[in-house]
Amino acid sequence: QVQLVESGGGLVQAGGSLRLSCAASGRTFSRLAMGWFRQAPGQEREFVAAVSKSGGSTYYADSVKGRFTISRDNAKNTVYLQMNSLKPEDTAVYYCAAGPLGGSYYAGYDYWGQGTQVTVSS
Repeated sequence: QVQLVESGGGLVQAGGSLRLSCAASGRTFSRLAMGWFRQAPGQEREFVAAVSKSGGSTYYADSVKGRFTISRDNAKNTVYLQMNSLKPEDTAVYYCAAGPLGGSYYAGYDYWGQGTQVTVSS
């Protein structure tokens, strides 16, 4: 069993930056691909970014490419999402996810965090 705890959300003005963190419990972190998803009110949960088990490969949704950076520190069992040039449309609850497959689809993830709210004001 893996537990994921997100932190770092908050209120920021458009153009600002935030860094989300996701701390994972357990000893299997390095065997899991990690991802970030988000869900805005009234919308479906959507893929944001993913990183491979080693951290050597990363993937991004087109809407965040060039603005967001995903990274992981396997020694600290933590994955990060650096968000720059934030826009009001980035407002959502951001969820951390872990799984053996990863990728941009829910099916690649077995474990989910509780989410952290990100609000970008215009």
